[in-house]
Amino acid sequence: MQTMTVHIKEATAEKPIQSLEDILADVPEIERALIDVENGEVKITFDENQISEEQIVQRIQVEGFHIL
Repeated sequence: MQTMTVHIKEATAEKPIQSLEDILADVPEIERALIDVENGEVKITFDENQISEEQIVQRIQVEGFHIL
């Protein structure tokens, strides 16, 4: 398992955080996502043999989130 950290602009409000959690939970290669509501920091633990950081970033962006 590998961990990556991204900062997401919208991940500081309740509704976008819930949407983001739902999106990441639907990706079977992602084991866990922890969101810091104070600064929008998202730590994602994933199976690097099944999905890349770039694929995760693309999935987040396709859903309308902005990575800082």
